[in-house]
Amino acid sequence: MLASDFGNLKDEISMVNNSKADWFHIDVMDGVFVPNISFGTPIMNVLKKCAKKPLDVHLMIVNPDNYIEKFAELGSSVLTVHAEACTHLHRTVQKIKSLKIKAGVAINPHTPISSLESIVNEIDLVCIMSVNPGFGGQSFIENTYQKIEDLKSLIDKKNSKAIIEIDGGVTSKNAKKLVDKGADVLVAGSFVFKSDNPTETISTLSNLIN
Repeated sequence: MLASDFGNLKDEISMVNNSKADWFHIDVMDGVFVPNISFGTPIMNVLKKCAKKPLDVHLMIVNPDNYIEKFAELGSSVLTVHAEACTHLHRTVQKIKSLKIKAGVAINPHTPISSLESIVNEIDLVCIMSVNPGFGGQSFIENTYQKIEDLKSLIDKKNSKAIIEIDGGVTSKNAKKLVDKGADVLVAGSFVFKSDNPTETISTLSNLIN
């Protein structure tokens, strides 16, 4: 939703509700962990009231532990924190799961998959950032394909139930290859909302991967 038109937010939410999209992906940015500020609880309140699909909330913020309970109250179905932002990642994941919502861990492009080895069995989702976090519309980082393969191997090795999400630079040109490599969830922002027909664009992506 970062790439949506905030001036027509309810219309944008309605479009997603009536499209083939499975989730709403909400990027919460603080201007500290990433060089951008997006939105916080007021926008989440609107989403909670209007969205008819699960809210996939991605906290790109420092000190995420301070906000976990609030975002759980605001209707998060999945709450993802960055491994790089958590001093005690296992404790943070435990706190999320104690609130009866799914816990995700995101990693930046420079962070190796091996850093997840001790946590992958505790989480429901791994979000691989395929652009440097902070701004929409960036070019896809090609090394992401290898990271998906490495993560898939780790998940299989550990018998983890975590699913793989790709966030950044997703388009109709790479969607099928991402899924073929092992991705389960694709986040598409600018490619959808900046297109001439967002509903049709979502359908195109859905047809490519299903």
